[in-house]
Amino acid sequence: MKVFGRICTILMFVFLYAPMAVMIVFSFNSGRSTFVFEGFSTRWYETLFQSSQTMTALKNTLILAIISALIATLLGTVAAVGIYHMRSKWLKSAVMTTTNIPMMNPDVVTGVSLMLLFVFIGRLIGASESLSFYTLLIAHITFNLPYVILNVLPKLRQVGNTLSEAAQDLGCTPVQSFFKVIFPNISSGIVSGFLMAFTLSLDDFVISYFTNGTGFQTLPLLIYSKTKKSVKPDIYALSTVIFIAVLLLLILVNIVQAKSENKKAPQKERNMI
Repeated sequence: MKVFGRICTILMFVFLYAPMAVMIVFSFNSGRSTFVFEGFSTRWYETLFQSSQTMTALKNTLILAIISALIATLLGTVAAVGIYHMRSKWLKSAVMTTTNIPMMNPDVVTGVSLMLLFVFIGRLIGASESLSFYTLLIAHITFNLPYVILNVLPKLRQVGNTLSEAAQDLGCTPVQSFFKVIFPNISSGIVSGFLMAFTLSLDDFVISYFTNGTGFQTLPLLIYSKTKKSVKPDIYALSTVIFIAVLLLLILVNIVQAKSENKKAPQKERNMI
């Protein structure tokens, strides 16, 4: 059974990562073929970074990801603190269930729902265009918020109320105790939430497709528009860049979380002693 389990695990990883490996290899193909490797070359990366359309889409994607991640991190941190200090267990459970809905909901449902909402509000206020960069930004903040909250809440539970109460006993106001005592202890969760929000915003396609206006294009939308035509290795190069960027961000998130856990371990041991 162990051998069968290992074989199934290996096959699963091969099935998941073989297409990505093929994509990365053919992004360095010297020819235009997407199925015959003619030789190693970086010509498609040079073509990619010389394209003004691609560079504009990359700039738009980074602007959107950074702004939406920053706003979602700020709102998510405040929301996590509010949820943590709720006294009613029923209310806290209801809020957490509501918070989890955007994560459990299919992206298509979320995207269509937000699009209908934005179109309705746009017509209600008489806007010339119902969908724009701002509707796209609001949509990204919406689906990023739950991930920030779920990264910050466990850190608040680890810290508890003892440190804050002790700081207030020593003369700090509630606001001072938060920024001097609580904030440093939950900073790793805030950073993890920001990085996760940035990563999710970076590669989102479905929700962006439904809530985007005409004058703003992100990289995933650009890739989709290009795949409607003949696929060239420059698409592989672009997808490889996005894949490596997301992979590095996820590794960074794991490093931040691991360092946070290592710092908490000696504290737990001292508490047990």
